[in-house]
Amino acid sequence: MKLTEYLHHWENIIFLGFILITFIQLLYYFLLFARLAFHKTKPRNISQTHPVSVIICARDEAANLAKNLPGALIQQYRTTHEVILVNDNSFDESKYIVEAYQKEYKQLHLIELKQEARFIPGKKFPLSIGIKTAKYEIVLLTDADCVPASEFWIEKMQEGFADKTEIVLGHGALHKKKGFFNKLVRWENLHTALQYLSYAKAGLTYMGVGRNLSYKKAIFFRHKGFSSHNHVPGGDDDLFINKAATKANTNIVIDKDAFTLSEPAKNWKIEKGSCASRFSASPAESLSK
Repeated sequence: MKLTEYLHHWENIIFLGFILITFIQLLYYFLLFARLAFHKTKPRNISQTHPVSVIICARDEAANLAKNLPGALIQQYRTTHEVILVNDNSFDESKYIVEAYQKEYKQLHLIELKQEARFIPGKKFPLSIGIKTAKYEIVLLTDADCVPASEFWIEKMQEGFADKTEIVLGHGALHKKKGFFNKLVRWENLHTALQYLSYAKAGLTYMGVGRNLSYKKAIFFRHKGFSSHNHVPGGDDDLFINKAATKANTNIVIDKDAFTLSEPAKNWKIEKGSCASRFSASPAESLSK
């Protein structure tokens, strides 16, 4: 075979490979992401709100609490609700900031943890304490470095609960800043959201994000909380949802008023434990049910 014929042969193979990859990619977008693009909230025959317990875990987050906690406290929600702040062995002024807010907002409750949980890294232990302490069946979770995008966050998120719904997935967006790096980080965060929300729409829920996540206490206790992965530092959101979610018990809420917002990473050096820097596993890695 002459060199020209050999090169022409490989050009055809590469071209056909490109066509195949493009087709698969388009198929992926049309069959999966289109579900999210055309998602519409089903109208309710009866408008019903449920009591909600908002739970926030914080560890040395005084600055974030001073800036973001009011967003959870000024919610316009006509049904009974509470905000539980679990102060996880903080050494800063977190306790005093929360106590100052308690004088004005009676729905705010403070849980002080003064002892570390052995062999349970991360925030699983404080979060478990918050859930067990919660007065109401529906718990709504976010982080201290996140703020609700609107005063209707609780209302919009609880609207995701129907008769059989036990889990509601929300979106944790990032603040828009100047610069290319911010665009890159926000794109990565958006792409992650497109994946887990689209998979949930397809009945293949594999994760959620603790920045904006709601579920019922019953499903938490039925799966024995985080006991199956207590030894893992993370996973209080993605691993638990991967285990507990089914095709029938999960819903999504993508209303802009239901978003939470957090500060994105500012440079390539991602701080460990940052709300904005928790890069999640891909669907292929997580779908192991």
